[in-house]
Amino acid sequence: MSALLIVGGDHLGKIKKRLEHEGVEEIIHVSGRKARMSQKEIPSHVNLVLVLTDYINHEFSTAIKKKANKQAIPVCYSKRSWCSIHQSLEKADLLKHKKKTKIKTACQ
Repeated sequence: MSALLIVGGDHLGKIKKRLEHEGVEEIIHVSGRKARMSQKEIPSHVNLVLVLTDYINHEFSTAIKKKANKQAIPVCYSKRSWCSIHQSLEKADLLKHKKKTKIKTACQ
């Protein structure tokens, strides 16, 4: 996956490095705190929109979903924890590391 738009959350912390390890080349983060952010368009090169549900209001989430659907970009929803993010991306089949080799993580 080349580009991922993450919506919600003030800071990503170590999540950014983990996503890069999983093969994400570009990470665009929008906190969603400012009302004007919902008016911006999603960049055309984005492959997936990841909405962090515990750090975003319903109205902004709905606006992002509509824009993504209009541009035919898939949307995943997750909590901010790495385990939840990893599971969401795994379900969307967007991770570099497939389930061929079972790696034990803290969320298993």
